[in-house]
Amino acid sequence: MRILITGCAGFIGANFTKYWLNNYTEDTVIGIDCLTYAANISVLKEIKDCDKFNFYKANICDRQAMERIFQSETPDIVVNFAAESHVDRSIEKPRIFLETNILGVQTLLDVCLQYGIKRFHQVSTDEVYGELPLDNNDLFTENSPLKPSSPYSASKAAADMLVLSYFRTYGLSVSISRSTNNYGKYQHTEKLIPKVIEYALSNKLFPIYGDGLNVRDWIYVDDHCRAIDMIVRNAPWGSVYNVGGGTLFPNVTLIKEILKRLGKSEDLITFVTDRKGHDKKYALNCNKIHSELGWKPQRGFFEGLKETIEWYRDFF
Repeated sequence: MRILITGCAGFIGANFTKYWLNNYTEDTVIGIDCLTYAANISVLKEIKDCDKFNFYKANICDRQAMERIFQSETPDIVVNFAAESHVDRSIEKPRIFLETNILGVQTLLDVCLQYGIKRFHQVSTDEVYGELPLDNNDLFTENSPLKPSSPYSASKAAADMLVLSYFRTYGLSVSISRSTNNYGKYQHTEKLIPKVIEYALSNKLFPIYGDGLNVRDWIYVDDHCRAIDMIVRNAPWGSVYNVGGGTLFPNVTLIKEILKRLGKSEDLITFVTDRKGHDKKYALNCNKIHSELGWKPQRGFFEGLKETIEWYRDFF
């Protein structure tokens, strides 16, 4: 089989690319990435000599480039990780998020139709659902309405709707996964966990938005990769699956845990003005993927956090 992975040098995409090469050694992996600031070039260096990996530097918004790659490589499956993903940046400069996360997806969908791709998988986010109140135990299901709060999450929600429309209108084989916060190696240091580690190791004050009580669910990136694998291979066309770790923490609690593990004082925490449109809580009901595909997370949160901290100690 030939699988094309967009955003292969980003955080989750890089981990998924290595996951696929390690687990399906007979498959050919075609990687596409435009190598923005968030790309991790070291990942490509690790796998560049693999004869089953072909890399292209290209932007998914470039229709001609996509057509050339699809025509040359004839992929069977496309998994789309390519996205602008940082909420803060989307608040400051939303246009590039709309271009990449919506128009880029539309370009990929059109080319998939043109070249008869067997499955297109869109990697989405729990942020498309909006927020939950802190004072109850509600969970988002795959049927919950989409109420995105930021330009980033709005662009991802629009992409989800576009993907499903290509299934309904054109009969394209598609699937979508909506994941909670990922953590693990190769993540850019603008994200919470590596940023805390970086600041703590440098003894810099770490800014926390608002009161720090915003709740997030965390999943180890390898568990997310396994979930996508199972969806791509086994899920019915037009399926949407929530993928979560079931480990919810207020941001401030998580930050204190990292500081403790690094032997740093909580005095490094400083509270700053809250982010615009900051969602209070995300939490997913993942019964669908549990019951239909038999997927469950395997890595315990504290085990995964320990490995992640150790990796970033060496990285920094």
